[in-house]
Amino acid sequence: MFELPTQLPSELVPLSWLLGVWEGSGILDYPIGDTSVTREFGHRLSFSHDGLPHLNYNSYTWLEPVPGTGSDEKTPLMTETGYWRLSRPQGPGDPGPGLLPAEGEHPFVTAAAVETLRNSDGGFDIDVTLVHPGGVAEIYLGQVKGPRIDLATDAVMRTQGAKAYSAATRLYGLVEGHLLWAWDIAALGQPLRTHASGRLKRVE
Repeated sequence: MFELPTQLPSELVPLSWLLGVWEGSGILDYPIGDTSVTREFGHRLSFSHDGLPHLNYNSYTWLEPVPGTGSDEKTPLMTETGYWRLSRPQGPGDPGPGLLPAEGEHPFVTAAAVETLRNSDGGFDIDVTLVHPGGVAEIYLGQVKGPRIDLATDAVMRTQGAKAYSAATRLYGLVEGHLLWAWDIAALGQPLRTHASGRLKRVE
């Protein structure tokens, strides 16, 4: 049974079912030109917290060996890092910008205070910021409602040398103790379409 860690900020309770290290596999299927890339990949994902009102996110994926080749080599694929938090205005009780410390009391330290952030759909609006090492940064807006999260990009920023990538949606859900996820992207001249999905099990 999963137990909430001590010292968990109240704002993170709606996202707490994500906490831990998850590992499993997934399927990549996406067209490039006239062909389609379809591969199985391994995936290790972690959500942690450091006492601040956000979750730290890290994702590492690798390509599994191609069946029938006789190779057992796993090829590193992609990493992501980022932050997940409930969506709300930042006030004097929050640190920043930069290294500026907070002034006064944090406004959402009780469950009752966090409940005031619940939206009209019965969930909580969330912000997610993700960074890829290939020169792409994404800002997602979405909702957590029970053990389900729906996200869509509000902004995608790319460096001059980054590959074409313009929008994405992501879905996460806790089903019978497993973390299921799906990621649709608009990239390389393609409209928003299915890209990858996976099934993970909490290992830590």
